[in-house]
Amino acid sequence: MSDILIVGGGFAGTWAAAGAARLLRAHDAATTVTLLAPGPDLVIRPRLYEADPAAYRVPLDRVLGPIGVQRVAAAATGIDTGRRTVTAEGADGRTEHRYERLVLATGSALVRPRLPGAELLHDVDTMAAAVALEEHLQALPEAPEGPGRFTAVVVGAGFTGVEIAAELVGRLRAAAAPHGLADEVEVVLVERDEVVGRGLGAPARPVIERALDGLGVVRRLGVTVERVDQRAVHLSDGSTVPARTAVWTAGVRADGLTGQIPAARDELGRLAVDEWLRVRGVPEVYAAGDTAAAPAEDGHTVTQSCQHATPQGKYAGHNAAADLLGLDREPFTTDPYVTCLDLGGAGAVLTSGWDRALREAPAAYAKARKRAINETWIYPPVDDAEEILRRADFRVGQRRPAPEPTG
Repeated sequence: MSDILIVGGGFAGTWAAAGAARLLRAHDAATTVTLLAPGPDLVIRPRLYEADPAAYRVPLDRVLGPIGVQRVAAAATGIDTGRRTVTAEGADGRTEHRYERLVLATGSALVRPRLPGAELLHDVDTMAAAVALEEHLQALPEAPEGPGRFTAVVVGAGFTGVEIAAELVGRLRAAAAPHGLADEVEVVLVERDEVVGRGLGAPARPVIERALDGLGVVRRLGVTVERVDQRAVHLSDGSTVPARTAVWTAGVRADGLTGQIPAARDELGRLAVDEWLRVRGVPEVYAAGDTAAAPAEDGHTVTQSCQHATPQGKYAGHNAAADLLGLDREPFTTDPYVTCLDLGGAGAVLTSGWDRALREAPAAYAKARKRAINETWIYPPVDDAEEILRRADFRVGQRRPAPEPTG
């Protein structure tokens, strides 16, 4: 039996395990922490829109091993809060894991559409899907000639949609240019709303639109996708976009395991939690990351993002361990909300607060900050127990000094 069982090996789960291990070590407690996840790596999911996605991973054993957390390679399939058990499927078949405290951190998944040709839609929600898209793009020069060979349609103009659309311009050109076909590259952004990036805030929209214009990204607004085939994407207004590549980014929901917890959930399937990230009405279960509708500053609820998953994990792990040790728990707080949206070759845009106030900064400065976030700040330390545990302290915020302004 595990005293503390963490289910999920993403940012929230990894940091929950580290947060629990930190408090237990500080009190010299003989309490076991186990992390249950199907894969051996922490996937750096916020980077999967970039080229070479297979590189964006960190071996979990290099984070968990030095701090004494056991990793079990299996996918959770069921939760029984009455018996305090989690069932899982792995290489050894079906297993059952008992717990005293559970932290559910299984993340979210893209909501894929039900439409003809949906199986042809790519996405960047998982490592496997992002790698499949990369392989598809690299194979385009060998595809039969014809309209749309180097055209990509991106469906959904939210955060992920804008980032992948902006990035695909450069990725497609990199594939096409060696063959003298760079002029065939086109990216089309399809959005059912009448504007791009409504959830990203009105102040940032002119910056985003100028960037998309500069990159040559075509917008088709107020329409949806009706069907997809090998050669084209067919839209709800009756028009057709010749394209060999289509990427779906519209909508995510919390992992379905949240439905096995007898507690309230929001419209995204996230569990209602209290100030300690304990699931309301189920005192032995905590939730963190995309599975938790946790309170944020100024009466808001956290977003499903790495920015919020990491501190939630630290608090959830700490509080689960404190609960077992009879210590005071710590109410969850997080750094002030910010966004940094990658605009590919056009730079990036920064906003602050829940009103998405635009932070005036040169594009090169915003891009340097985005690179620092993606390439350094969100990565956990490895092979160094002292540094891993130091970073697992919920009082160590995620904010870092900004790069020097340039441009």
